[in-house]
Amino acid sequence: MNKTELKGNWNVLKGKLKQKYSQLTDDDLKFTEGQEDEVWGRIQKKVGKTKSEIQEEIAKL
Repeated sequence: MNKTELKGNWNVLKGKLKQKYSQLTDDDLKFTEGQEDEVWGRIQKKVGKTKSEIQEEIAKL
């Protein structure tokens, strides 16, 4: 998933992430343009998986 896709589909993606990983909060998923890596870092820390593992799981939803 590239940055354009991430930005354009963030609300949908955020909903899927919250369904899959209930421990994620709105603060964890707060998206600010230019800080995509920081958002992924927060998600990775909370769920204990790599970015690619998370992206693969999201793609299956």
